Amino acid sequence: MRTFRKLLTAVVGSAVLASSGLLATTGTAIAAPQEGIGHETTPGQPYAGIERNRDWLGSYMVGGKQVWCVRFALKAPDTGEQYEPGDELLTKWGTPLDDDVAANISYLLLRYGTTESPDEAAALAHLLHSWTSAPRDPSDLDPGKPFQEIGYDIDFQFGKLPQSAKDAVGALRADAEKNRGPWNASLEAPEEAQIIGEAADWTLAVNHPDGTGVTGVPVTLTATDAEVEGLDEDGTITTPEDGQPLRLTVTPTGPNPNLVGELATPADRPYVQQAVENPDGVQRVVSTGGEEQISVEDVTTAVTAPGKVAIGKIDEESKAGIAGVALRVSLPDGKPALKQDGSELTGPDGQPAVVTTGDQGTVEIADLRTPQEIMITEVAPAKGYEEAFDAANPPSVTGTVEPGGTLMLTVSNKANTPTVPIFIPAGDPGVSGGVVELRAAEGTGPVAPGLLGLGALTLTGAAVAGGVAWRKRLASAGGR
Repeated sequence: MRTFRKLLTAVVGSAVLASSGLLATTGTAIAAPQEGIGHETTPGQPYAGIERNRDWLGSYMVGGKQVWCVRFALKAPDTGEQYEPGDELLTKWGTPLDDDVAANISYLLLRYGTTESPDEAAALAHLLHSWTSAPRDPSDLDPGKPFQEIGYDIDFQFGKLPQSAKDAVGALRADAEKNRGPWNASLEAPEEAQIIGEAADWTLAVNHPDGTGVTGVPVTLTATDAEVEGLDEDGTITTPEDGQPLRLTVTPTGPNPNLVGELATPADRPYVQQAVENPDGVQRVVSTGGEEQISVEDVTTAVTAPGKVAIGKIDEESKAGIAGVALRVSLPDGKPALKQDGSELTGPDGQPAVVTTGDQGTVEIADLRTPQEIMITEVAPAKGYEEAFDAANPPSVTGTVEPGGTLMLTVSNKANTPTVPIFIPAGDPGVSGGVVELRAAEGTGPVAPGLLGLGALTLTGAAVAGGVAWRKRLASAGGR
């Protein structure tokens, strides 16, 4: 289906011209109009007792615009006519148009008003006369009646058209009945906020009253804080041929993506523009438009891509990860950090959230609003790191998480000075006292738990062996 035009007019004038090329009224002659696009048919429909050689079924050019007759056998428009707002279009007999007929006319003027096809132009002229100047009874076709009273002989005029134009009559009529207005249009942004720089689908729909989609309708889109894919050079995009809503791929470039769509839809009824009367009071030229402009609009918000913070809690000396460390996530001023959806990152108590490092001494906080400065503060040390922890000035680190990025933060802890008690039976040669305490040298850092366990086992094993030997010596001495 071809696209619709935005500037359409129709003129109440004459679809029949005198063979001389001039039309006369009482006491004055009016210059013939410039015929536009259509077909000349022969013979002409007689009226006022005159046999006529031809009729013109098509458009006229008035003031540089292609215009259309909507009534039959009124005097042709003078190209110098000026139009001004008028009334609702009526039939030649002064009666209101049926609702369906009015809607058909509005649609066809909108859809085909600037056609460049002679067949479509002749078909449009024929349908306009058929709907506005149809005879009320056979007497309206009396060839003796003057042009003001003659009706349009529908069958006679249709029979003179070439077959291609006859086919166009049927096609235009069917098109009007299917696609006439009123239409309704809608434009919807995604329900959730978009990400700046990331495309998402918006939905544009132009529908008939029954909800089915209207195809081939051009919509002019104006975007703010956004870019729309697939627009023509003039900023338009056309509804798809399958009648489904149009999916618009929209990429936000700022925080408030906004789209405005403007389109022409067929009016419920065509309205006219009344021209100045000629001095003889006979000619009345009327321009009618079949469209109305409507607009649709929607706006949403867009945020930067979320980021995350990856925290590593390590031993100051060995750089090994420390599990089980409680860390508070906040802004530098102590307020809760913000999640991507704008809500605060808090715990069950409503305070800034606390996370705990896992087995590898790491933890991640994802889906954070960006850019955002984050502070990580140790809440309580892991077991074995209590000595260096100052609750009044706990270890902390800050950094800024950027859009789509990962902020890497590391917090280190100094281990307690380890002590390893060793018990040796009293009286063992070379050992004074009953208890030996093994302590790591200052500044050498913690002793690995595995090594402490191995040393304890080794030392304990040696003490047991020594005790057995000592008891044997005592027994032997007693036996002497």
